[in-house]
This record gives sequence, C-alpha cells and structure tokens, in this order.
Amino acid sequence: MRLTIKELLYGALLTALALLIPLAFQGWLQVAIPPFSATLGSHVPSMLALTISPWVAVLVGLGSSFGFLITLGPIIALRAFIHVFFGAAGALLYRRGWRLWQALLLVLPIHALGEALVVLPFGFGWYQALVLIGLGTALHHLADGAITVVLYAALKKAGLSVTSSPPSV
Repeated sequence: MRLTIKELLYGALLTALALLIPLAFQGWLQVAIPPFSATLGSHVPSMLALTISPWVAVLVGLGSSFGFLITLGPIIALRAFIHVFFGAAGALLYRRGWRLWQALLLVLPIHALGEALVVLPFGFGWYQALVLIGLGTALHHLADGAITVVLYAALKKAGLSVTSSPPSV
C-alpha cells in the first residue's frame, strides 16, 4: 500500500496538528482529574487521519505521542501511543465501508482499555487505571469523535476529502 503525495501531505499537516495541540493548549484546553488528564481536541488529528489511510493514522499517532512526551512526559506519551493502534484499526474499518462515526465507536474500547492498561506498570491501581483513565478516555474519545465527525463533514463539503472511496459520514 503506497501513499500518494496528497495523502502524505495531509498526514504531515495532521501530524503537525497532533504535535501543536498539546504544545499550544497545555493548561488551557486540558482537564485534569489526577491521575487522568485530557486535552480537548487532541484526538481529532488521529481520528481525521483514519479517514485517509492506516499508514497516515500511524504517522499521526506517533506525532501525537511525541507531542505529549515533550509536554506531559513519558506516561502520557505512552497513553497517546495507543492512538497508533486505534487509528490503524479505525482506518481499516473505514476502508471496509464503515461510516466514520461507526468506526470511531468500534475503536473506542481499543483506545480506552489501551490507555488504562498501559499505566498499570507505573504503580496505578486497577481502579485508577480502569475507572479514572479508562472511563475518562472513553468520554474524551466520544467528545473528540463528535468534533471529528462534524469537522470531517465540513471538510468533505469543502472538497478536502482525500479518501479514494469515501463512505458517508
């Protein structure tokens, strides 16, 4: 599976956004209920990337992880690394004809459980991991998913869709 120049360009722009969001909005669009933290909109680049291709979704997930490594440290970066997996899985679902909102709902457990489980080796208890981080991530995923679906519909209407055979939103 080769990336086109257009896909690579959009992937680079989404990766830049994935880096910029934690850098620019640190402390401003963040919600923190320790040990959980969330930056509103931080999943949108990864969620938009899954409409392009699995490789672009992986690229943007890696960029997101790096952005959080710079701003919030290694544990949050490991949580953000889960974007690679839910993005790739969502991209495969989207390519198979699932609507964007359906693909986002189907990958929610990968995202929430992944972020919950990745913190366990760092001394987080099961309650903190599953309830605070897992449930918090699920709610954050739903909020950013809603933003993504609305934004994608607007981008598609403006003619900026890069998917070779886009299903309906």
